[in-house]
Amino acid sequence: MPRPHGTSRRTFLVASTLGLAGSSLAPTRQAAAAADSATGGRAKSTILFFLCGGASHIDMWDMKPEAPAEYRGPFAPIATSAPGVRLCEHLPLLARQAHHLALINSVGATVNTNDHHAGYYYNLTGHVPDITFRTLGNNRTPFPDDWPFMGSVVASRRPRHAYLPNSVALPHMPSRKPYTRPGQFAARLGVEHDSLYLNGSRENPLKFHAPSLSLQEGIDTPRLNSRRELLSAIDEARRSFDATAATQTWNRQIDRALSLLASSRTTAAFDVSQEPESVRERYGDSVNAMSLLLARRLVEAGVPFITVFWLGTGVGSPLAKKCRSAGSWDTHGNNFNCLKDSLLPEFDRGFSALVEDLADRGLLDETMLLVTSEMGRKPKIGDPRSGGVSGAGRDHWTHCLTDVVAGGGIEGGRTFGASDRFAEYPADHPVTPADVAKTVWHGMGIDDLIAYDSQNRPYQLLDEGEPIYDLF
Repeated sequence: MPRPHGTSRRTFLVASTLGLAGSSLAPTRQAAAAADSATGGRAKSTILFFLCGGASHIDMWDMKPEAPAEYRGPFAPIATSAPGVRLCEHLPLLARQAHHLALINSVGATVNTNDHHAGYYYNLTGHVPDITFRTLGNNRTPFPDDWPFMGSVVASRRPRHAYLPNSVALPHMPSRKPYTRPGQFAARLGVEHDSLYLNGSRENPLKFHAPSLSLQEGIDTPRLNSRRELLSAIDEARRSFDATAATQTWNRQIDRALSLLASSRTTAAFDVSQEPESVRERYGDSVNAMSLLLARRLVEAGVPFITVFWLGTGVGSPLAKKCRSAGSWDTHGNNFNCLKDSLLPEFDRGFSALVEDLADRGLLDETMLLVTSEMGRKPKIGDPRSGGVSGAGRDHWTHCLTDVVAGGGIEGGRTFGASDRFAEYPADHPVTPADVAKTVWHGMGIDDLIAYDSQNRPYQLLDEGEPIYDLF
């Protein structure tokens, strides 16, 4: 599909922060509300927890204690609350919630570059990256005619929320500019279905804000409403010029922005400081933990799709230097100490709290959880970036990873599929990110994936893959 006329790549990226720009792409027609089926349709919301950097499947979920030492590493598996499900010994809190979890150990997500950009795109959209990911490398920025983010598909299929966007992402937009990752935007589906991005920080983990949603000094809600009325009058006078899809989309996004700014319920939904201290303590005090807590609050507010992108400590931080990374899950060096001392404890505390919290509130059955990453890690220990075997790192590995799902009708306490004896490739019941995306959509009752282009011609949002019905 050609790029929308008059939409520059820069404009597209800026607009996608809030979905506050027009596009000549026609919005997808809303599918009729899907009735609950025997296996899907139970989930009202989905929380996607994306472990930026490439989390090590073999050290967390798909452990191989019988493999040679140069593959298995020093970690041991432990028993969990679900017979037959074993997790890493450094996930003790999550092990108590394993009866809610289903581990998909056979996700084959090979991409033509075996790196981050293409890995993001495949796992976030379900579409195999095209040749531009190889030819452009890290210069392959998001394109307006990319395939849409799975959360944007959900947003387009749900009725508009009364006072919040249908898709929210936090606490950052990965990755640091100019390396914005493809796959996290609505793209050809229309920017009105983009996520609203909320920024958080490690320094002030209780505070989240949308960079495009702040009132100018001296403007309060009454003045904002007055300006809104003025805009309406101007639009009425110009309506004869407003027939284009781009202008209609622009008007919808202006209305969305003003509604968000004027709504006290928006502010309340974003305010995790309202949570009891005991609840915040259970999640932990990091920005990633508070992002998960905010995700639960957004579920309670009725937001259909929430994405938490793990926020690392940043380039040049002590953890980044220790792991030869950007401070996230990209453990090119010192993999085991980085996991044991930093990454796993923070993840274990926060994610186990989310699962337990949703279950205790009676929300887990109607909330689907998905934990994924852009890749796994190379099972054979040793990465050239950190000096080989002596550096104890694990390199990129898109050929096999584990996805974790829970809630929303998923049958917990089990594993699906298996990798080979070294966790290098899927062996039993192999699946792809397309299957995973369709499993999420199916759990939310979204099985009609027909969209319409600017010429009103129908096309399928994702041809490949099938829902993993056995998980329900």
